[in-house]
Amino acid sequence: MGSGAPAGESQSLRRTPMNMRTILGAVALAASVSVASAADISGAGATFPFPIYAKWADSYKKDTGDGLNYQSIGSGAGIKQIRAKTVTFGATDAPLKAEELDKDGLAQWPMVMGGIVMVVNIPGVKPGELVLDGPTIAQIYLGKINNWNDPAINKLNPNLNLPNLAIANIHRADGSGTTFNFTYYLNEVSPEWKDKVGSATTVEWPGGIGAKGNDGVANNVATTKGAIGYVEYAYADQNKLTFASMVNKAGKTVAPTMETFQAAAANADWSVPGFYQILANQPGDKSWPMTAATFILMYKKPPNVAASNDALKFFRWAYEKGDKMAQDLDYIPMPDNVVKLVEAMWDKDIQQK
Repeated sequence: MGSGAPAGESQSLRRTPMNMRTILGAVALAASVSVASAADISGAGATFPFPIYAKWADSYKKDTGDGLNYQSIGSGAGIKQIRAKTVTFGATDAPLKAEELDKDGLAQWPMVMGGIVMVVNIPGVKPGELVLDGPTIAQIYLGKINNWNDPAINKLNPNLNLPNLAIANIHRADGSGTTFNFTYYLNEVSPEWKDKVGSATTVEWPGGIGAKGNDGVANNVATTKGAIGYVEYAYADQNKLTFASMVNKAGKTVAPTMETFQAAAANADWSVPGFYQILANQPGDKSWPMTAATFILMYKKPPNVAASNDALKFFRWAYEKGDKMAQDLDYIPMPDNVVKLVEAMWDKDIQQK
């Protein structure tokens, strides 16, 4: 998965099980950090990109001496904070539509892409062995499939001896862009889900256990026998969780890899207002069905121009120097032509003087 990392860098992160809110130590990214410098860039929002924002922030601090104070609190809370002007940028995996951006005076652009995966805690099942499809996942989260040896799951896994074990479905309890993309996918593949639950950053779950953040879902799955949950792939990888393979829109069984994430991302048309794109359930034999982008929100007329410029410097640096770090954590960097579109938008729409 991803390109090889330099010794002692992301490989050491991969070997260490972690709580995603505590891996940084000296890097001031947690909401509770109180020692951040007044010059640090302030942001808040999505937990989906937290692993790569953390890695970028660490390298950026070493390169420039400038820090990043990022609160990994969920997309919904990030949108609220940028609207309240309590941070310089918000981060969301649920993009705002052009009319919402115009109403709030916000600019939006994609920073990186990645894959959402189903993670499970089933004794004896190894990563990638279990196969699931969208309709079956919808039935699990609707409370219609309650046991791992259910006929619908056995049909997808004829060579896997699944136990007579109750399913505990774990979902996000906070406003979440990961939830938005997950439920958007379920809307696409299950008319019953679309009719009864729908898609949003927060939904009325038919049942299950709520957890806060991608890290909360990952931790709950890791400690609950029979559990299933949805997280960004880096959380599954770094916490050594068992992920499922999936049947995609083309009817092909695919594993979560850089190749399948890129296959889905290749379908994106970024030449739309506000770069609004949903990458779930894309066509193609190799496409991972739950691929998503994560976005940055900033004011076109920022209340603090100097702070806004500092944030743009960080994002320019990340586009220029952060691709390999992103790939090492199995995120998909934005293509060069998209970066050029984004930077042209910055120069045109965001006040920098």
